[in-house]
Amino acid sequence: MDTDSKKIVSFGKDWFLTHFIFNQTKKMVKRLLLLLLLIPVASAISYYADISISVDTAGFVTVEGQTNHPTLLIKDSQIYTSKKDSYWLLNITIKEFFSDYVYEVNLPKEASINYIKSSGSFRIENNNGAIVINGYGEDKPLSILVQYQLVKNVTPDNKVAVIVVLVLAAAAVILFLFNKYKRIPKRKETKVSMHGLTARQNQIVKLILEQKKPITQMQIEKTLKLPKASVSRNIHSLELKGIIEKE
Repeated sequence: MDTDSKKIVSFGKDWFLTHFIFNQTKKMVKRLLLLLLLIPVASAISYYADISISVDTAGFVTVEGQTNHPTLLIKDSQIYTSKKDSYWLLNITIKEFFSDYVYEVNLPKEASINYIKSSGSFRIENNNGAIVINGYGEDKPLSILVQYQLVKNVTPDNKVAVIVVLVLAAAAVILFLFNKYKRIPKRKETKVSMHGLTARQNQIVKLILEQKKPITQMQIEKTLKLPKASVSRNIHSLELKGIIEKE
C-alpha cells in the first residue's frame, strides 16, 4: 500500500472515531439536560406534611408531626414569629411545593386573631377558650400567616382585686350620698296652734302639713276646690298670724 492510501485509511479511522465520540457526547448532554429538567419537578411534588404547630405567649413555636421537609420541624424556636408593638406575627412560609399538607395551629388562650392568610383552605375553631386553626392544601407551597394579639384574661387574683375595687367604689358612693342627705336639715315639726283659725284656714294648714313640702296657691285651690279669691284671703291671714310663710 502506498503512502497516499495509508493517509486515506488513517483519515477514515479518525473521522469515524471523532463522529462516534461526538454522538456519544451529544446523547450524554441530552440525558443530563433531561435529568436537570426533571429535578425541580421531582422536588416540587416530593414534600408532604402532617404537622401540629404550637405557639406560647412568648412567641416560641414548636412544629411536630410527620414531614419529609428537612427544616420544617422545630422545637421552642422563634424563627417563625416576630413582634411589633402589641402585635405578634406567625409566619411559616416554605417556598417548595408540597404534594399535600395538613396542619393545626394552636395559639395561646389569650390570643385574639387580627389577620390570617394561608396558601390552602383553613377554618378557625375554639378549643376550651383557645383558638385553633386547621388547614390543608395540595400541590402548592406551604404558607401560614397569622397576626394576633394577647389579651390579658382576668386571673383569680385579678378577680379579687376587681371585686375589692368595686366594693370600695360602692362604699364611697353610699358614704357620699349619706353625707349629702345628712347635711340637709330636717324640717322641724312645728306645732301649729289651730286656736282662733277659721274652718277654711284649718283646711289650708292641714293640707300644707300633709304635703311636707312647699305647695302653690293653685294646688291648694284645686285640692280643696276653693275659689282663688278665698284661698288668697285665707293665705294672707295665715301669713299675718305667722303660721305660714310665702316664698
